[in-house]
Amino acid sequence: MPTEIAFHFNAPDRVGYACRLLRKAYLKGARLWVRVPADELDRLDQALWVSQPGDFLPHSREGDAPELMRHSPIHLGTGTPDPAGRQVLVNLCGDLAEGWSGFERVIEVVTQSEQDRQQARDRWRTYRVQGVEPLRHDLASAAP
Repeated sequence: MPTEIAFHFNAPDRVGYACRLLRKAYLKGARLWVRVPADELDRLDQALWVSQPGDFLPHSREGDAPELMRHSPIHLGTGTPDPAGRQVLVNLCGDLAEGWSGFERVIEVVTQSEQDRQQARDRWRTYRVQGVEPLRHDLASAAP
């Protein structure tokens, strides 16, 4: 079965949107690998501790003990994603994730910045060349 690719366009805040997305996926029982830019790793890690009052999203990050990484439903990393034991890759980076096809689903989070949108267009074209037709979710049109 081919990997399902979904682009979530017009995220007003990448980290804030990622927290909401990860919370929803976690509550549905998904196991996720989140590829995050190095300069946003600490911010996302901290946000997952306090995303909602009294709510903690269990996660690990690169450098944690292998046992913790194996048991955490959400893993944060800056390098090449490892699909072992994970169904969903959430890509918060501007480039295509190596090994993306090993996941059942890839979610590309795209902000409103022009640079981010241009990088997303490049990834979209690459997925299509690879034979996968991405799905488009426009967060701006979904807002109330």
